[in-house]
Order: sequence, then C-alpha cells, then structure tokens
Amino acid sequence: QLQLVESGGGSVQPGGSLRLSCTASGFTLGYYAMGWFRQAPGKEREGVACIGSSLKNRDWETDYAPSVKGRFTISRDNTENTLYLEMNSLRPEDAAIYFCAADPQPSRSLATITPFWWGQGTPVNVSS
Repeated sequence: QLQLVESGGGSVQPGGSLRLSCTASGFTLGYYAMGWFRQAPGKEREGVACIGSSLKNRDWETDYAPSVKGRFTISRDNTENTLYLEMNSLRPEDAAIYFCAADPQPSRSLATITPFWWGQGTPVNVSS
C-alpha cells in the first residue's frame, strides 16, 4: 500500500524553526520528484518547495516559493526513504497544514509538479 506520512509539525513562536519529515512506504521515494505544499485556512493549497529524484541524479534541482526562499530547505534521504523540510525564521503567515507529495517524473518545478500521491498533512502554527 502506497503511503506518505508527514510528521514534525507543531507550534512555534515567530522566528522559530521546525523540521518536517515525510516517510514513504510501499514505494521507493528516491525515484520521484517530491514536493512540499501547504494550505492555510480559507486559502488555496500552494507549492512551497520541490526537489528532483535522487536515484536519477536530479536531487540537485530544487525550487522554492519566493516567500520561503532563503528560510526553508528541502532535502531527502534515500536510506530513510524520507523527505524533509527544514523551516527557519518562521513567520505567522507560514502557519498552515503542510503536505508532502510525489510526482512520477524525476524532476519538476513548482510550476509543473503534478503529484500522484499525497500525505495526510501535518499542522504548523506560528504565533506568539
């Protein structure tokens, strides 16, 4: 059974940090481009970051939303079959449910990523 499970969300103060994880089961995450998305209440889901396939040597290709560039870092670990999102200097506007997703292509930009599988999401709250 294909599954993506996110973890690491929580509540932090502005300026704080969190690291989100997304662990895959039922498939080898390294073959796919992966992305992080978020959805805040009353807003549409938006792409946050994406990364190319590591097993197809495309993991040097990353793309970030302008609002998070320089603060967030996407990475992946084949041995753990896991995708990460390191989030620093968090702002109240970063609060949302964060989802990871897999795209069947080895490389995508945020403009073209077309996920075929989604995780269930992990909540991030940023407030003082």
